Amino acid sequence: MPTPPFSRSTRRVRAFAPDPDAPGRECDIPDCHKAGDYRAPKSRDHLRDYYWFCLDHVRAYNSGWDYYKGMSPGEIEANLRSDTGWQRPTWPLGRNGGIGEALEAELAAFAGIGRARATPEPERAPPEIREALAVLGLDWPVSRDAARSRYKELAKRHHPDANGGDKQSEERLKTINLAYAALRGHLPVEVPAGA
Repeated sequence: MPTPPFSRSTRRVRAFAPDPDAPGRECDIPDCHKAGDYRAPKSRDHLRDYYWFCLDHVRAYNSGWDYYKGMSPGEIEANLRSDTGWQRPTWPLGRNGGIGEALEAELAAFAGIGRARATPEPERAPPEIREALAVLGLDWPVSRDAARSRYKELAKRHHPDANGGDKQSEERLKTINLAYAALRGHLPVEVPAGA
């Protein structure tokens, strides 16, 4: 049975096993004649250029290694942020792909967090008819038929003849008439089915 190809990480069984890709040369420290089986990056700008050290010298080199040495706090922050996106440009979800808030809301609802909205925000009435809706006791949006039936109900209830000629009922009916006229002007005309 053939042996499966192993990745670099599975070939190194022990933590301090020599690197299998070692070039087979001496340690890069002068006057050290041990085998340079362990690699270490030369600098943060050249992470793929290596020194090759023996085990003792690679331990000493690693204990003094500071990737952020000489960087300002702002440079460190920028470097860390760049690393979170694997040094590639990023943008907020939906800005570049055109998926926007709908996907964001779905993801938030799936996760049970955030600004998930189960129902869309209700449509608000135009400002010029809000008072008329309040007088008639109606909620927006309203159909022309619903407004008409509510108007008839209120007109019968507050008609002066039904209230013995009461002046307050007469004033209330005038207010109801004005509110219905204002509302009717903003409601679309309903076309009968089949027309």
